[in-house]
Amino acid sequence: MELDTHPDIPLSPKGVPVNQTWTAAPSKRSSDSGTKQRPIRAAERYALRLPARLMWKDQRGTARFAMVVTRNVSEQGVYVECYSPVSIPLYRLVQFQLERDVRDAEGLPRTFPQGRILSAVYRISPPSPSQPQGLALRLMVDPKRAVAQEQARATA
Repeated sequence: MELDTHPDIPLSPKGVPVNQTWTAAPSKRSSDSGTKQRPIRAAERYALRLPARLMWKDQRGTARFAMVVTRNVSEQGVYVECYSPVSIPLYRLVQFQLERDVRDAEGLPRTFPQGRILSAVYRISPPSPSQPQGLALRLMVDPKRAVAQEQARATA
């Protein structure tokens, strides 16, 4: 009889250790309330519905455009809804741009510059009868700019 010295490492049916691709720690349950605790985010999200546009090139190099509406924004990302479904593959680089008349909207994070923001598509939610297609974008913001803004905020 062999003792399992590492009970937290899952084994395949053949007894070989399995490498897990999920790297985030599982959320812990609170013993009192029985509810899951939300993971800590790097930046706070703000629920803002603002018109914007996406620009990208498809696999043939043709420029494509889509009108979208933001659902929530943060200093590092934005979730947008597309009311006409678009074919954008995962991890495609896109240009995200708020419409001109809403660029000074109240509650908008400071990392949103006045022009286009290079972004990467990192989650795609397919459309359903009750929900439009959704895209989660990671904003490719210059880390030096983000650090400078954080220092300015700390001294203010």
